[in-house]
Amino acid sequence: MLKVAPLRDVALEDFKTLFADYYRELGCDDDCGHLTDEYIIPDLLAGLLKIDMLFSGDAPAGFVIYQRDDIDNDWNFKEGWGDIREIYVVPSLRRTGAGTLLLYTAEMRLRESGVTKSYALPALGSEPFFEACGYRKTEDYNADLDSLVYVKENLNNHCKK
Repeated sequence: MLKVAPLRDVALEDFKTLFADYYRELGCDDDCGHLTDEYIIPDLLAGLLKIDMLFSGDAPAGFVIYQRDDIDNDWNFKEGWGDIREIYVVPSLRRTGAGTLLLYTAEMRLRESGVTKSYALPALGSEPFFEACGYRKTEDYNADLDSLVYVKENLNNHCKK
């Protein structure tokens, strides 16, 4: 059984392991421990972003990092919009609906905070997932991440099967 829950201290090391797996898969050679310890976790504790964990039974199986863009946040690309910053599912659970569950949970929590629109900067190859979930490619380009911006202007839309 799959479940999604906010990141808690008890799952912190599991998150760090999954994040390192995610970054290796993307081909990034940044120091993941430094990123999580110096940026991601402090931003989580400061309330600047949210992290939800995916579990398959009791086993950690993925995560989603998201935020409401705000002028007080270092990463503020579209003020007032929801930002699906990172989403990762272990390979064995891909194409099972696990990623959709994570994305919908993040979108639901963004809606609960008053956000009506969201965007993502998909990693190469993940564009079809976002498109199936109601995001559309725009001409906006983010040079820092070398990615086109995908937007979803109605967070009540659902993924196509």
